[in-house]
Amino acid sequence: MEVTKIVGAVCGSLLAFLLLLFFSGLIFDTHSEEVAYVISVPDGAGGGEAATAEEQVDVAALVASADVAKGQAVFKKCATCHKIDGNNAVGPHLDHVIGRPVGSVDGFAYSDPMKSHGGDWTPDALFVFLNSPKEAVPGTKMSFAGLPKAEDRANVIAYLESVSQ
Repeated sequence: MEVTKIVGAVCGSLLAFLLLLFFSGLIFDTHSEEVAYVISVPDGAGGGEAATAEEQVDVAALVASADVAKGQAVFKKCATCHKIDGNNAVGPHLDHVIGRPVGSVDGFAYSDPMKSHGGDWTPDALFVFLNSPKEAVPGTKMSFAGLPKAEDRANVIAYLESVSQ
């Protein structure tokens, strides 16, 4: 008789668990066809012909013809770590970044390679950096894979220029 009670308790518990799972699935639908955040990863290792093609891009012309609205949409990938309101987050703030010296935001702890990189954040420098931060500044703390599409980088640069005015 004791074994029957134990088996009944186990079966009752499993039934209660399955019913709870079923009804919570009705209340909280977690299935979606839309992807909220996509990280683009280049197919190849980079270099060779791809690097030569990057060097031949007219960044000024791309940025001049860029779409600020599309740049704002692409910037959402950046907004997980960077703000444009003057406050630092995981990364330094990016308002007025165009023309600003690299590694110069007060109160942000830059990695040593970024501090010693030098130069200013020109559209050309941002274009190269946004392609692959780890290749542009080896040893940087920035873990972002980059924006492989030249159009996306130009749109983000145009957006950053628009919010920095």
